[in-house]
Amino acid sequence: MSVTTVRLQPVLEENLGAMAEKLHRSKSWIINQALREFFERQTLEQSRWQETLQAMESVAQGKVVSGEAVNTWLQSWGSSNELPPPKAGQ
Repeated sequence: MSVTTVRLQPVLEENLGAMAEKLHRSKSWIINQALREFFERQTLEQSRWQETLQAMESVAQGKVVSGEAVNTWLQSWGSSNELPPPKAGQ
């Protein structure tokens, strides 16, 4: 494991120490956990952004499902004649 030096604002250092005591964990553990969660969130946000861009491109190309088709499909849920999900262009 490598060592990295980080300068913390005094209030963050105090909060880090207090949380370490409260959780009976080391400061290093808390920092590692916080960074792990930060990276996971960033990866998820980037993935969602790419999905948004792809969706916008699909809309620009006219690949959309009408609200009426979606509503008809939703109304069929739980019935004996449940419909398959609508596809673009229907």
